Amino acid sequence: LPVWEDNLEHKIPGDWRVRPVAQKAEIFRSADGRDLILFNGLLKRSFRISPGVACTDFKNLSNGQQLLRALSPEARLTVDGKVYAVGGLRGQTEKAYLLPEWLDGFTALSGDFRLTGIRVEALQPFLNWKPKTWVMNARQPEGKTLIFAYEAVAPAIAGLQVQVVYELYDGLPLVVKWMTVENTGTKAFKLDRTVHEILAFVEEESAVVGKPEKMKKPQKLYIENNFAYNNAMRYELSDQATHWKIDSSYTSQVNYYLETPCVVEVYPFLGVGIDLPTNEQYKSIRSYELLLDSYDRERNGLARRKMYRTLFPWTSQNPIFMHLISTDPVKVKSVIDQCAETGYEMVILSFGSGLNMEDASEVNITKFKALADYAHSKGIKLGGYSLFSSRRIDDENDVIDPVTGLPDKAAFFGHAPCLASKWGINYLKSLKKFITETGFDLLEHDGPYPGDVCASTKHPGHKGLADSQWAQMTMQKEFYQWLNGRGVYINAPDWYFLDGSHKIALGYREVNFSLSRAQQKILNRQNIYDGLWEKTPSMSWGFVPLTKYQGGTADAVLEPLSEHLIDYKQLMMQYYGAGVQACYRGPRLYDTDDTKTVVKETLDWYKKYRDILNADILHLRRPDGRDWDGIMHVNSALKQKGLAMLYNPLKEPITRKIKLPLYYT
Repeated sequence: LPVWEDNLEHKIPGDWRVRPVAQKAEIFRSADGRDLILFNGLLKRSFRISPGVACTDFKNLSNGQQLLRALSPEARLTVDGKVYAVGGLRGQTEKAYLLPEWLDGFTALSGDFRLTGIRVEALQPFLNWKPKTWVMNARQPEGKTLIFAYEAVAPAIAGLQVQVVYELYDGLPLVVKWMTVENTGTKAFKLDRTVHEILAFVEEESAVVGKPEKMKKPQKLYIENNFAYNNAMRYELSDQATHWKIDSSYTSQVNYYLETPCVVEVYPFLGVGIDLPTNEQYKSIRSYELLLDSYDRERNGLARRKMYRTLFPWTSQNPIFMHLISTDPVKVKSVIDQCAETGYEMVILSFGSGLNMEDASEVNITKFKALADYAHSKGIKLGGYSLFSSRRIDDENDVIDPVTGLPDKAAFFGHAPCLASKWGINYLKSLKKFITETGFDLLEHDGPYPGDVCASTKHPGHKGLADSQWAQMTMQKEFYQWLNGRGVYINAPDWYFLDGSHKIALGYREVNFSLSRAQQKILNRQNIYDGLWEKTPSMSWGFVPLTKYQGGTADAVLEPLSEHLIDYKQLMMQYYGAGVQACYRGPRLYDTDDTKTVVKETLDWYKKYRDILNADILHLRRPDGRDWDGIMHVNSALKQKGLAMLYNPLKEPITRKIKLPLYYT
């Protein structure tokens, strides 16, 4: 490894949101060989490696802020009901800050595990991803991987081997951490819980009295993990594994009762609960740790959006699609022809269309393979909708309530099948067969696994309550990763972006699409404005009811399209102008030559500026119907570095002086 030079740390980086940072991710060793340093010009994270491994330095180089205040174990396992520490150093008494000169006097925290090796490798892609649609960023991220290998010393867990893995990326102030546990012993172990990240973090709040749930959590570290669900369609409300805790050993903190939230741990709340047999390996969830240099919502949102585009490039795929409400071959082929003529790229056979992807019979597959072949011959992709949750199968296959022992309202949606039941296993098998043999290009998956627990002891995919959540979540992720390997695009209403899903709703209320077109215009722009603070345009979809949806009167729909061309174009421009694909749900894209011209001209405009329209937005003014509103796309790396969309909802022309924020262009 190259030897660390202190002057590297003091080169103040430029703004990585505007211009790329030249420094690549690298792992250094200290001159005396006692420390390893992760460095990419934007962050520095250091480890003392003897007499135990511990993170001793975690610095944001954009603002010089030290984030670490105290030492922690590298990881923690609960095996057969007993807790074991991995790595760590003992001896720090003052927990408000950590001085480097203290380190030489510290000893190993625990004798549970022994360090057996350290490896540095090139970063490997997380997903086997084969994009087959338009994509903003087709590159997999680059960087370095640091692996600490341990073996169990404690006799009760002899044979367990642990790897703690860090990934450092080019161009982002971000570290990814995860761990593996392998059983090389002679007996099986019950793996109850794995905590792969523990950080004693600089506190955000200075409150003499105050409960942790009411105090501010640290804002300069954004952590996202791939154990998130609950249909909120926002990560913060979906996260199930990031836990901010108190530190009673931090006796110099301001809070009188020592209850400041100042330690973050990452682990699934309900644990893992699996049996780990001999010669098998467990792989933990992953935490993505992004350092922030501001309290500004826009600036921090830009940081997150760049993280998504860089680490999860599949989220930057953004095909142009419509939602067809029929599976009649004549109507499907007609709409495919309309798509080819106007510039659309994909047809989704919508809910209510009659598509049943669970039917893997030869007759059903033959029908839809013929339609997919026809679509492909026209340069159009074809996919469809499948419902998993919010449905009842039967007592044998539904999730079982751990309190009542019954399948009665035990699920997030009241009733739902257990994905690890016989029916659930066959459901995934049938969808795989259908997609493989028809050549479908998209799965719109309604109700992917939403985190339901299941107390059944008869389902073949899990043993009981303890492992039911982990087993179902693993099956869901593996399915989405399988789809990515085939180039299949995924719309899903839950936060599976980190494991392969591509698009989620902006945020919406279904009954609003029964309101008048005038209301929908304002509400849709509000949804765009509110939904793109953290998500990129390509991660989001909206909705345009061409025909009646959820009730409503004639003023809610666009059919006949030729009679509502002004509203049709307005709704298209709002969505395409935001870079957001909407579900244009109905029987056709146009009904007359004039309608066809409007659709084609709008799509031609969108494609001309497609790159900048898929770039991040800045929020100019939220729609309220009282005055102008607008957004602005920015990307300093493009030919068109900015594009503003301004709207006048009033009945008369207006003149306004508007200041456009050009910094990020």
